Amino acid sequence: MKTSLDGHHHSSEHHHHHTHRHRRSSDNWRRLSLVLSLTVIYMIAEAIGAWWTGSLALLADAGHMFTDVAALALALTAVWFGSRPATSKKTFGYYRLEIIAALVNGVALVVMSLFIFYGAYERWLDPPVIRSGPMIVVAAGGLAINLICAWILHGHDEIDLNIRGAWMHVIGDALGSVAAILAGFCMLLFGWYAADAVFSVVISLLIIWGSVRLIRESTNVLLEGTPAHINLAAVEDAILATQGVSDVHDLHVWTITSGREALSAHVIHSESISQPDLLRELRTKLYDRFGVDHLTIQMETPDFEDETFHFCHAGTACFRSERN
Repeated sequence: MKTSLDGHHHSSEHHHHHTHRHRRSSDNWRRLSLVLSLTVIYMIAEAIGAWWTGSLALLADAGHMFTDVAALALALTAVWFGSRPATSKKTFGYYRLEIIAALVNGVALVVMSLFIFYGAYERWLDPPVIRSGPMIVVAAGGLAINLICAWILHGHDEIDLNIRGAWMHVIGDALGSVAAILAGFCMLLFGWYAADAVFSVVISLLIIWGSVRLIRESTNVLLEGTPAHINLAAVEDAILATQGVSDVHDLHVWTITSGREALSAHVIHSESISQPDLLRELRTKLYDRFGVDHLTIQMETPDFEDETFHFCHAGTACFRSERN
């Protein structure tokens, strides 16, 4: 006979993950809201400073902060939707909106960097003369605000792609403030007004480098690729090494949303093994070794192996070990 046992149907485990997820969403909401408020306030202050000093660099940095505001608002919206419960039409809830927000933020950073390239080219050809002293003061204030915002988001960007996208916007803006400060000193001390263009290009290259990684990771999640930190062959070996397991097929590991991995597989085992005991052992092993907390395992015995395992998920070929 064949039995389908789903590891996420255990009420205590499900309640634990739901509570943890809700707590993390609430914490992310508070952090993002505070960062958004600080960014809006200083964006206005920097725009006024740009008008007062006549600095195109400060105006560009204020524009950069405006993209931060848009990105943070998008991230907040994604967190809000992501915290909504699952429905019969959205059985995983709205978790993926966080990943989509991260992808949009990554693309926005690249587009913004291209505009900075163009602006740097124009400034290189015709460097503007500005009030360097006040420009440095205003840019230093922007740097301080950005460092505070980066500290507020620090740590959470390692586990949440949406938060990482917001954090990268803040860091990009902080680097922009550093560039404005350095350019201000170059203009103040040496009269080299093309410095702004040079520093802008360097910072844009750094932003693009980080953005490409964010785009790649979020795209991999949306395509249900195997998480980068999980070796699929090692997962298969861990399952096959479990006593009583003779084979495993239709093995899939993917990311539902940041920090939550899922696994599905068909496991063939000897008839003498207790299925509930085997499932508990597999669940513990896969969580301890790989951090997978959402399991769907179909148990099969040698005399009843599912013959439909060659293709799944709309005809996509499944991973299967060809062991003799």
